Amino acid sequence: MSEDEKCPACGGAHAYQDQSLWVCPECGHEWSQDMAAADAAAEDAGIVRDANGNQLADGDTVTVIKDLKVKGSSLVVKVGTKVKNIRLTDGADGHNIACKIDGIGAMNLKSEFVRKA
Repeated sequence: MSEDEKCPACGGAHAYQDQSLWVCPECGHEWSQDMAAADAAAEDAGIVRDANGNQLADGDTVTVIKDLKVKGSSLVVKVGTKVKNIRLTDGADGHNIACKIDGIGAMNLKSEFVRKA
């Protein structure tokens, strides 16, 4: 099995082709070869994209799209929380947004859990 047949979202090795799209039965992610190549090129260029595929930049305002538990505490960042003035970072652990959230403080977020406001 070639590297192209692995799911770019979860890394699952059981992806199959359905007409022009590849489908991962493990996570339900669908992609085309063109999309996978564009995502790889964007990742190499250091472009950060939100959950909808919009490009993010320093100073943008984003909205959280999923309840996020704050590690090490009982706090939760609720869906719909607006985060202003984000900073893009090169987080090795996938947390590529540094920000300050009212009531919680400074923290890092993954771009896959936010959308551009």
